[in-house]
Amino acid sequence: MRQYLEIKAKHPDAILLFRVGDFYETFSEDAIATATILGITLTRRANGAASFVELAGFPYHALDTYLPKLVRAGKRVAICDQLEDPKQTKTLVKRGITELVTPGVSIHDNVLNHKENNFVAAIHFNKNLLGVSFLDISTGEFMVAEGPADYIDKLLTNFAPKEILIERSKRKLFNELFGVRCFVFELDDWVFTEDTARGRLIQHFETKNLKGFGIEQMTNAIIAAGTILHYLDVTQHNQLGHITTLSRIEEDKYVRLDKFTVRSLELLSTMNEGGKSLLDILDRTVSAMGARMLRRWLVFPLKNIDQINKRLSVVEYFFRDPELKDLLETQLSLIGDLERIISKVAVNRVSPREIVQLKVALTAIEPIKNAFLQSEEASLREIGEQLNPCTEIRDRIHREICLDPPVLIAKGNVINKGINNELDELREIAFSGKDYLVKLQQRESEITGIPSLKVAFNNVFGYYIEVRNTHKDKVPEGWIRKQTLVNAERYITQELKEYEEKILGAEEKILALETQLYNDLVASLVEYTTAIQQDAHLIAQIDCLLSYAKIAAENKYIRPVVEDSDAIDIRNGRHPVIEKQLPIGEKYIANDVMLDSNSQQIIIITGPNMAGKSALLRQTALITLMAQAGSFVPADSAQIGLVDKIFTRVGASDNISLGESTFMVEMNEAADILNNLSSRSLVLFDELGRGTSTYDGISIAWSIVEYIHEHPKARAKTLFATHYHELNEMEKSFKRIKNYNVSVKEIDNKVIFLRKLVRGGSEHSFGIHVAKMAGMPQSIVKRADDILKQLERDNRQQDISKPIADITEKREGYQLNFFQLDDPVLSQVRDEITSLDINNLTPMEALNKLNEIKKIVSGK
Repeated sequence: MRQYLEIKAKHPDAILLFRVGDFYETFSEDAIATATILGITLTRRANGAASFVELAGFPYHALDTYLPKLVRAGKRVAICDQLEDPKQTKTLVKRGITELVTPGVSIHDNVLNHKENNFVAAIHFNKNLLGVSFLDISTGEFMVAEGPADYIDKLLTNFAPKEILIERSKRKLFNELFGVRCFVFELDDWVFTEDTARGRLIQHFETKNLKGFGIEQMTNAIIAAGTILHYLDVTQHNQLGHITTLSRIEEDKYVRLDKFTVRSLELLSTMNEGGKSLLDILDRTVSAMGARMLRRWLVFPLKNIDQINKRLSVVEYFFRDPELKDLLETQLSLIGDLERIISKVAVNRVSPREIVQLKVALTAIEPIKNAFLQSEEASLREIGEQLNPCTEIRDRIHREICLDPPVLIAKGNVINKGINNELDELREIAFSGKDYLVKLQQRESEITGIPSLKVAFNNVFGYYIEVRNTHKDKVPEGWIRKQTLVNAERYITQELKEYEEKILGAEEKILALETQLYNDLVASLVEYTTAIQQDAHLIAQIDCLLSYAKIAAENKYIRPVVEDSDAIDIRNGRHPVIEKQLPIGEKYIANDVMLDSNSQQIIIITGPNMAGKSALLRQTALITLMAQAGSFVPADSAQIGLVDKIFTRVGASDNISLGESTFMVEMNEAADILNNLSSRSLVLFDELGRGTSTYDGISIAWSIVEYIHEHPKARAKTLFATHYHELNEMEKSFKRIKNYNVSVKEIDNKVIFLRKLVRGGSEHSFGIHVAKMAGMPQSIVKRADDILKQLERDNRQQDISKPIADITEKREGYQLNFFQLDDPVLSQVRDEITSLDINNLTPMEALNKLNEIKKIVSGK
């Protein structure tokens, strides 16, 4: 326990898994937490005089089962192993921390999600400028950026780190700027100094300075990146050969999507249970690398027209060449997660089976390379030239490692025959020695005349000869008795001891030799880290573009025209997610949307609830985003003038935990949009101002639309869906504002939603019809209709209050007036009476019905 407490003191904030024999044990508070999270038994054990300690543990071979549960519960886990063989020491076994696993730093397959990166982030605060870095230790991706808090917030949303490192003194500031999110770990302030960070980075990359990475002057980003490397030292991750480069996230390369936009457009996840995100629809990737890259492509659409068109051209080429498509599908399915396997090679955690998978992947790359080199598409030829099948190391793996090796090197039979003469000789001794023992048993049985004699082995005596008591008198004098059992006796002979030493010695030497040969191969593989990481990156790109092509063929998408203009012109556009979730047989109603800076900069869309205004807004943003991410789009045609920012203010939500109302959240998001507009921005406002009173809402909505129209430099293209029909008046005063509505038909007092965008404003919103469709009681629907007519007639909100007050007064005094039927209670009584079938009503049923009506009136 003293040894445990010394090690625990070094990592007080982590759960310590303490290896004792065949178990990992936890003690005291760790045991209570572990038992709760894992659902295992909590016990107590005496620990010295009159004291007890809580204890919870599990078998060491179940680590892969239990470790992920602890990490996903947000726990840091220190793994303390036995550093020497207990058989080799007569004192306390030496133990030490071999790895500290945290939510953001892990290379364990069971902890990682194969379709997502597992980033740890570090943030350095410096007045108005912040530095941030992101590292995925499982893939070796290492990135940095600098900027104001809102830019860093956007990156945190898009990269979704599992753990964030901050200065201990900045916790309050972090919560104010970014809210409470994921697992935050505090480090001492001295770690966040430029000299410490710069020195650690230069030491790792073995360079004189950081100019080669383009970050020499980015002091805040350098501090954040150095902090992550320091954290890896603290968590005992010392083998970092796969972290070969540090890249800068350049804001001007990608479309700005703030966290509200990523959430409301449901790019990566859905706000409603059972719904689907855009990623769910577009992700038909074959490899885990491709799935991770596609996720990033969707939250970082490109702003470079050439790069966008390169992607689109490859998708079109795949579209036209089904043979190449089939070849790629087959070969990509063989590659597996090349990126994470080569990272495991670098940290010396790779299993023999993963080495064989690496060989299979490199073999699968060769046909892809050859096909691309012969391609007519320039981008594919370029990729073909960069792909490297690493034939030398691939052939060496094929030569040295068995086709179907065990998961662990300690199991043996990993190295092929013919690789090492000494290994082959030792194997011959080990296996022929065992054959010899079978022959020895037969020979001794014949010589002694003991038919039941058998040669066996145990860990105490080694090899022995067992003779049943009935034949005890036939045992030769030279045999040495070692053990007496109830029904038999066990003996050893000189010849048996000599063979035992030979066989057991050979088995130990075989394991040592196989381990040495395997480690030599892994060490050689490390030299190919950069080349294989490049292969993984290229294969992931191909996988994403192939996924685009498959989805485009299935869903009848077309190639958009992305150009350097200020117009967005979408003909018969469809919402990529909603169209896949419609009931069978129902067709999605496509719509045209045209926006530019000169004639139709702002479209005000009115129309009833449920008519499809929100879907129209979102589909415009999604089609634009998909085009700039290099994907085909759901439309008949689409001309996309390059967009640099997409803003959305969609849906109402509270942030009660921070004391912010729906309206406050709305205004925060709207302010963020208006303060960051540019001439190439695409802005979507849906029902802005509905969190406050009608006239406040109309005033705010009007002034915001006017601001966007009159902005001297930033004529942002805007779609503004609203219930405020008063905004339709703006078209008369502002030349670039146009009114549209989502049309409906009213037949026999019923509403049919046509979901078609047509020119002109609409007069009312049919909200009462929607309430009726939702199953609202008839009396409420009728009363709402009456109030609406009165409002429309008088256009004075205060007039409603008088009849309501009068009715309340009458209701409380039970002064019932059956002619005053705008009282909802009386309306309900009337409905009950009119629905009665008087001719078939029995006296008893009439009394019961009268009793029900009495309960309605009395409100009981």
